[in-house]
Amino acid sequence: MSVSCSLAARCCARAARFSAAPLRPAASTFLVQTQRPAAARRWQSTESAAPVDPKIAGIVDQISQLTLLETADLVSTLKTKLNIPDLPVGGFAAAAPAAPAAPVEEEEAAPAAQEKTLFTLKLQSIEAGSKPKIIKEIKSMLGLSLVDSKKFVESAPKVMKEGVPKEDGEKIVETLKGLGAVVVME
Repeated sequence: MSVSCSLAARCCARAARFSAAPLRPAASTFLVQTQRPAAARRWQSTESAAPVDPKIAGIVDQISQLTLLETADLVSTLKTKLNIPDLPVGGFAAAAPAAPAAPVEEEEAAPAAQEKTLFTLKLQSIEAGSKPKIIKEIKSMLGLSLVDSKKFVESAPKVMKEGVPKEDGEKIVETLKGLGAVVVME
């Protein structure tokens, strides 16, 4: 009796997974096991989830016909026209701000002549004898694993943190300077 119950449970689960059709009785499950009902997939459906504006549908059709190079050109043009900054991808390796966006910000910031309040900390170099201490400090500061913090220290110069207030940045610089590292606030 336990075999038929487990078989019925498996068949019910399979039926629920593969179709929205009503469940079949347990007696006919032996015949149905080899015949799986066709599952309706979202990408195969012809129905759309919501009505689409014809103007947007036309734009989507035009974009879908572009080549890869034309698409990349379209993206860069849209970023320029809409003033969308390039976002860094990845962890610490890509944490530096994009070069094209920096001159525009500097030109706009020059007339304001405000004092900078947030800084970027960059690990420039380390002394070879104090490497283990610096690795431990970086590990606790950035919350990295021991292996990642070792790779981080060995790949100096590298950006440690961005958007650090002046007081906190000075404390971090002094701490690492005392351990034998050269850290720059930019």
